[in-house]
Amino acid sequence: MRIAFIGVGTMGGPMALNLLKAGHSLVVSDVRREVAEPQLAQGARWANSAAEAAQGAELILTSLPGPKQVEEVALGEGGILQGAASGAVYADLSTSSPTLIRRIHQEFAEQGIHVLDAPVSGGPHGARAGTLQVMVGGDEAIYERVRPALLAIGDKVSYIGDVGCGEIAKLMHNMISYAASLALAEGFTLGVKAGVKPEKLLEAIRGGAYGQGYMLSYRIPEKIFKGTYDEAGFALRLARKDVGLATELGREYDVPMAVASLAEQNLIQGLVRGWGDKDSSAIFMLQEERAGVQVRTT
Repeated sequence: MRIAFIGVGTMGGPMALNLLKAGHSLVVSDVRREVAEPQLAQGARWANSAAEAAQGAELILTSLPGPKQVEEVALGEGGILQGAASGAVYADLSTSSPTLIRRIHQEFAEQGIHVLDAPVSGGPHGARAGTLQVMVGGDEAIYERVRPALLAIGDKVSYIGDVGCGEIAKLMHNMISYAASLALAEGFTLGVKAGVKPEKLLEAIRGGAYGQGYMLSYRIPEKIFKGTYDEAGFALRLARKDVGLATELGREYDVPMAVASLAEQNLIQGLVRGWGDKDSSAIFMLQEERAGVQVRTT
């Protein structure tokens, strides 16, 4: 496939190399020509602008720092829209704005150019190894057309939904990851200060239900998606007891526990609503009420 790749930095560079290894014809462009030397050495051609790179390309890919750069490269002077031909596909691999990619989709459609959002997750190591998760939003038929090329950069390529849905999924992934990191920081600092060696605490957490991915593999699909909370695998009242004991320990050792305290307050609200004997994942319903949406597949 004839591919234009714009932005060959820490993430884009390895992805572009993997596309070359897979046998695709590549034209590359970046604000710094020197960062493209590895791709040029492997047979890629250089373009002085995004518009020049997009000329004649079947698939145009961008890997850029954020929305400002995506908008400039896609819509600005010398940008993709000024070079891409009708029928070409533009897929943005950046972590960017769902609202922006939907606007780009509209403007590109006026010239017959297809747009997908395809943010990736897996970091530089995943980019080098070709093991990224690629989260694709847009027309499913267009996704299927370019999926073979995307498989060169990631072994987990998923169609998420309409245009913008890939970006939404990526943003939710990162937000959840960093929010969970705060809870982990609280747990590890308290655990170590209270006397547990860090490597032993890691061993215990890895071996428990959380460390085995029980929340993602079972409770979300089997409890929350179905709203089946009456048969408790672990009762909400017991979760409140355990989190309460943890925050009590935090006070004993003078360890701030902002995330755990928020979780405890939500569990108390669940008890007040009479949910004590429901599955502890019923606490999800509080946020559903606040957000005005139910997370259900049925």
